[in-house]
Amino acid sequence: MSKQDFLVELGTEELPPKALLKLSRSFQAGVIEGLKNESLAHGEVKSFATPRRLAVLVSALDAKQADRLIEKFGPAIKAAFDADGNPTRAAEGFAKSCGVDVADLSTADKDGIEKLSFSSTLPGKSTNEILPAIVNTALAKLPIPKRMRWGTSRYEFVRPVHWLVMLFGGKIIPSTIMGVESGADSFGHRFHHPDKIRISKASEYEALMLEPGNIIADFAKRRELIRSAILAEGEKLNANTVVDEALLDEVTGLVEYPVALTGKFDELFLEVPSEALILAMKSHQKCFYLLNEKEELLPYFVTVSNIRSNDPSQVIKGNERVIRPRLADAKFFYETDKQTSLESRLDQLKKVVFQKKLGTVYDRSLRVASLAKFIAAQTGENEAHSERAAMLSKCDLVTNMVGEFADLQGLMGSYYAANDGEPKPVVTAISEQYMPKYAGDGLPSTAIGSILAVADKLDSIVGLFAIGQPPTGSKDPFALRRSAIGVLRILVENKIDLDLQGCIEASLKGFDSLEIHADTAENVFEFMLERFRSWYSDEGIPSNVFQSVMEIKPRKPYDFAKRIQAVSNFVELEESAALAAANKRVSNLLNKVDAASLSTEVNEALLVDKAEQLLFQQLRDKELKTAPLFEAGDYTSGLTELAQLKDTVDRFFDEVLVMCDDKSVQSNRLALLQRLRNIFLEVADISFLHTS
Repeated sequence: MSKQDFLVELGTEELPPKALLKLSRSFQAGVIEGLKNESLAHGEVKSFATPRRLAVLVSALDAKQADRLIEKFGPAIKAAFDADGNPTRAAEGFAKSCGVDVADLSTADKDGIEKLSFSSTLPGKSTNEILPAIVNTALAKLPIPKRMRWGTSRYEFVRPVHWLVMLFGGKIIPSTIMGVESGADSFGHRFHHPDKIRISKASEYEALMLEPGNIIADFAKRRELIRSAILAEGEKLNANTVVDEALLDEVTGLVEYPVALTGKFDELFLEVPSEALILAMKSHQKCFYLLNEKEELLPYFVTVSNIRSNDPSQVIKGNERVIRPRLADAKFFYETDKQTSLESRLDQLKKVVFQKKLGTVYDRSLRVASLAKFIAAQTGENEAHSERAAMLSKCDLVTNMVGEFADLQGLMGSYYAANDGEPKPVVTAISEQYMPKYAGDGLPSTAIGSILAVADKLDSIVGLFAIGQPPTGSKDPFALRRSAIGVLRILVENKIDLDLQGCIEASLKGFDSLEIHADTAENVFEFMLERFRSWYSDEGIPSNVFQSVMEIKPRKPYDFAKRIQAVSNFVELEESAALAAANKRVSNLLNKVDAASLSTEVNEALLVDKAEQLLFQQLRDKELKTAPLFEAGDYTSGLTELAQLKDTVDRFFDEVLVMCDDKSVQSNRLALLQRLRNIFLEVADISFLHTS
């Protein structure tokens, strides 16, 4: 079967730079899916994307579909012919549906039944006929949140469409997409080569875009060229150009032929917090910043131009002119904000609504402050600093700087707190309050910062549960799952031995104006512990190990994590399988007995068998040895100690009949087993480890 290269290019007005890569990948995936659905074999599929075009090049594409053998099955032979061998209506109907006489039908076995059948060959379609529909479908599936119309057209797309190239080999595939007829003419760089470029062959596309088009059509190649160019600009100044990957993608989506240029700004702007300057350069001007060997911000920036100027200095001056007022604004905001203390802004928070039912940001600050003080008392940290940091934590929301750069909330608050002379732990905590912001983000580095971050997240979680707005299914508009994971990470990774359920109950007291369901605290606690499930699944912890700990619901997340580690180590021991099976057996026995009648008081006089006497003696010994280990949270050593009971427990079940006729002996043996089960429950319910 002959093969040709296929090219489709959609020319548009400037596409959204942040969405360009996603649109390109989706277009490529849509074309591949369409070819697969039509059973068209092909070679490599490349995507191209610039601000004014989306293109896909398919190498070695089949020129037509392969012919397909179609086999139809009709009624069973018994139902197809009567006793005299004449065709029934069923047979005639099947023959008619196939467009033949009954005599032209065959027979074949289908699921063990002999049936009438008919085979025919369906000729494959020409690829030229199929491609327009594939392209249309791929474009319709692009992830475009908001489509637009242009002119008098009724068509909708992310941006107005101006040209369409559709070539199979060297021939144009006749088609009209979004009102534009297909052709073989593309266009080069808007300034350096605005003329038409005739594409004779699909395979020549990328080369023609570069020369004469002055366009690097491959997004990945253009991105790496920009990376190399901006790093080289930094090296000229013996500096390090910081490459923000998201910004790099965005800049790649803004230019078709990149040229890196370095500009300078007045050093007086370095008096402003570097984070504000960096954000101004990145968000407003799409510039990259430079650091010296001490990681200090330098008064330079690297911009990426879409023009190869004969006088680059003029382009640089233009960028310097534009960036100056942005930095001047940041300096003005900073100097103005410092004239008003954070504390004096508290009244302004009374006018900012946090959530209709949960009150203002000021109300929230009071709740978080109370909870932070409670947590500090539980962990032995400075209560005054914790409460102070929480009260001031949201004050920067009403500053000029955060009003302009919302991403700086918390960070600017810490700068202003330092300017106000607040204690260093308070200053640092304010900057750390939102940590971690996303999966893999860093955690607060200080105790007060950890306390504030936990209190802040818990207030949101508890409050939204209290008003009946918990996450449902895949919907989590307030990102409560992320907040819950953040709380758990802080407590576990920073090794904070905090009673989470106690904190939830303390937090609920701050919502005394609401009618709160009695089970709200328990629901929040369950919700948060359930976040451990995906956490440990990602770490490769078996589900039965997780469930063994989840069953006893430790109130402290750090304690939960230590138990998981201990059970994970325990399952590696040779004795673990037998002890897990024994615990399962004990659990089943105890479940058959009235819980109210169960006791852990063992009467030694009623221990008549050697095996039960030995188990009692060893169990009493292990209780003494493991008690201090469990008290210290050394569950791994405790379980290792208990693993030594394996042979004794096995012997007990081999030689002792628990449910004997003598009720007093039976109760005594059940009490012994209850003690055995309870000592393991000090760590986890290891009966869940029994898999058979």
